[in-house]
Amino acid sequence: MIGARLVRAVLSWTALVAALAVPVMVAAMSPLLAWRAPVYIVAGLAGVLALGLLLVQPLLAGGYLPGVPARSGRLLHGWVGVVLVSMVVIHVGALWLTSPPDVIDALLFESPTPFSAWGVVAMWAVFAAALVAALRRRLRLRPVLWRRCHMTLAVVIVVGSVVHAMLIEGTMGTVSKAVLCVVVLVAAAKVVVDKARQQQTRRLRPNT
Repeated sequence: MIGARLVRAVLSWTALVAALAVPVMVAAMSPLLAWRAPVYIVAGLAGVLALGLLLVQPLLAGGYLPGVPARSGRLLHGWVGVVLVSMVVIHVGALWLTSPPDVIDALLFESPTPFSAWGVVAMWAVFAAALVAALRRRLRLRPVLWRRCHMTLAVVIVVGSVVHAMLIEGTMGTVSKAVLCVVVLVAAAKVVVDKARQQQTRRLRPNT
């Protein structure tokens, strides 16, 4: 029993590391980066890392990572959120240094590229989620309202980011990008469903 549990834990962590590392390595070795300025490369890799963190976040929030207690998972979820915000800032800031007019058009939703709007929506949702989390105690949000707000923003972040990534024909490999996007969607969907079931169970419990 312990052996089987250990094997599952090893396989789970190996799959997670592969899902995060492969897209980064593919992007870093992309021929499209040849002769590109370092700031452009940093922008692209920060975006890839941010997408990868969107896989880690629901796994931590849902307590699905083997060997990570629920309380530790929630704490790590917050710190990974800080890193995610940092990656988004680096991604957008580096793109700004590369081409300010393109970033301005994207922020104003005037960019001719469809992926820009999805990225901007996801970016603002990331910032909103981080702000609500930071001000949760000051705002004195009820737990139910807090969970609904955070979950809604998380869904917007995941959907916006996945569509943004899939529409870009850039340094990320087609297969590795698609696989990462699918597992991000599956992980997020599982957390949403599981949390909804938990809430329903809590509501029914007093009546039983």
